[in-house]
Amino acid sequence: QVQLVESGGGLVQAGGSLRLSCAVSGRIFSINVMGWYRQAPGKQRELVAAITSGGVTDYADSVKGRFTISRDNAKNTVYLQMNSLKPEDTAVYYCKADKVRDILGITSYDYWGQGTQVTVSS
Repeated sequence: QVQLVESGGGLVQAGGSLRLSCAVSGRIFSINVMGWYRQAPGKQRELVAAITSGGVTDYADSVKGRFTISRDNAKNTVYLQMNSLKPEDTAVYYCKADKVRDILGITSYDYWGQGTQVTVSS
């Protein structure tokens, strides 16, 4: 069974930095896309950043130049380095693993972590 465990959230002042991690466990052979989403109170969940197994990245316009996504394929772990944080970055951040192939060759989609709170004070 595939499980995603996030860590690294917390409270930080505006202008500060945080690094989120998400470790994916299970009998995994490969993960095509890993990403970070966030959901602020009263708002829809939105894509923050995503990265393919080959290292191709995509970012929301609001975080370009401030956030960096990376992954360690050997560890099935994805990271989100968040710099120059703003109060509007406050949200619950969720990790997602998409198109996960297990050791039996079976592919499954859309696994989510439980979320980690990021709060940026002004």
